[in-house]
Amino acid sequence: MRVSIIYGSKSDKDIMSKAGVLLGEFGIEYKEYILSAHRVPEKLTEVLEKLEKEEGHECIIAGAGLAAHLPGVIASHTTLPVIGVPINAALGGMDSLLSIVQMPKSIPVATVGINNSFNAAMLSIQILSLKYPELKEKLELYRKDMKENFIKDSGLEEA
Repeated sequence: MRVSIIYGSKSDKDIMSKAGVLLGEFGIEYKEYILSAHRVPEKLTEVLEKLEKEEGHECIIAGAGLAAHLPGVIASHTTLPVIGVPINAALGGMDSLLSIVQMPKSIPVATVGINNSFNAAMLSIQILSLKYPELKEKLELYRKDMKENFIKDSGLEEA
């Protein structure tokens, strides 16, 4: 099980690091890349081909701000699932959100909320759990614990 985390600028690292933390908690290998669809398009294409064909990555999380082309460009170069994370760089992140979610027909990018790389990692875990039963078990346990902790923390178990 391998996931790639790609973002367009080192200033995105703090936001995108939450995805890596969650993937690590689930025992999923991941690699992070800082690549730009505009500044180094040839390098992006080279890395995408390598991670899919040689390294066996199965899902890509891509974060981008402003014009936010990175997730869509990645999706145009691979058939792997791409999960876009709109990053708040201007206009409250709405420009990024709309750029990522409004992909042309046949080149989809699953899109999570602004700055929400945690949910992008969770979605990649759900996708991978379809193939890996041991991951599905971990995900089910995670959800069970989440519910129990919510009930305990909210005082609902006394009601």
